[in-house]
Amino acid sequence: MSEAILLVGGQGTRLRPLTSHIPKPLLPVAGVPFLTHQLARAAAAGVTRIILATSYLAELFEAEYGNGARLGLELEYVTEESALGTGGAIRNAARRLRSAPDAPVLVFNGDILSGVDIAALRAHHQASGADVTLHLKRVADPRAFGLVPTDPDGRVTAFLEKPQTPAEIITDQINAGCYVFTRSVIDRIPPDRVVSVERETFPELLAASAHLRGVVDDSYWLDLGTPAAFVQGSADLVRGRVTSPALPGTPGDALVLPGARVHPGALLSGGTVVSPGALIEEGAVVEGSVVMTGAHIAPGATIHASAVGRHAHVGAGTSLDAAVIGDGAELSEGNEIPPGVRIACGARIAPYSVRLSAAPAPCGAEHNPAGRLA
Repeated sequence: MSEAILLVGGQGTRLRPLTSHIPKPLLPVAGVPFLTHQLARAAAAGVTRIILATSYLAELFEAEYGNGARLGLELEYVTEESALGTGGAIRNAARRLRSAPDAPVLVFNGDILSGVDIAALRAHHQASGADVTLHLKRVADPRAFGLVPTDPDGRVTAFLEKPQTPAEIITDQINAGCYVFTRSVIDRIPPDRVVSVERETFPELLAASAHLRGVVDDSYWLDLGTPAAFVQGSADLVRGRVTSPALPGTPGDALVLPGARVHPGALLSGGTVVSPGALIEEGAVVEGSVVMTGAHIAPGATIHASAVGRHAHVGAGTSLDAAVIGDGAELSEGNEIPPGVRIACGARIAPYSVRLSAAPAPCGAEHNPAGRLA
């Protein structure tokens, strides 16, 4: 398997305002854009050429990675003019594939942090002669996912989207968003229209008696689609709970990148990342958080499980708990930001405790003098 398709076209709306100016796969996770971890893992498994299926802020991907040479890869970019769904995006990107009809092609999502053994998934696919092999993950509560039951031999028997009742939960195996397709099978997806690979392509292949197999891999797996998951995934990489060839340094309790400044009297823990140009001042406590480029954490501030955007300012004595601070936002001293709150890019928060809505705020939104979301 030398070729892959990587789906990176989503708008990342659940991560706003972090994704107002940058696509979700390019957000910094454990010191580098998240996509860098995925590309490095694919390269380590023997993939040499990857087609990126882009859409939202598509030009930023090529600006970041160019032709892929510095990662030891050949990268190409295919941009959707209008949203085509997962299956439509795969079919659209497949126009650039060079693989033979019987060759395996890796297809994976740009928002999943996973420890799955890609080489083993490929080997299983080739040994079984499957048309498609799916990475499956067991989860305690599968209601938010698509269920994929298999027979004792690992052959997929059905695709059940997001069960609503206990009777519908017939397995704890979910579609984990990583597949190996036999190249010719991708060409069976209808071109130039919206197609869901989960709701249309896979069920139709199953109905046509295609050979679909599931490989249950219980290694680390996390969908980074929410702020809490984004922060957790970054911290887990820093602490070594999931490995990546792209981690800039050795696993530990914190990652301070070159160009960042941290006062000796500040305390970093829990897998915190401090990005280039950021400043953490004396007495600040930052636990399990992502502090992005140029951000400023003033003396005595307390940051827990939060994301602080680029060039944002967190005032002296301010506390954040599971919050998201947009790029360029300014929080004056003494604020207490409760869990789930998202501060808009460029917002200004007055110097006293505030009570804010936990609803996502778009970049450019302003806060009124009382500090409440306008």
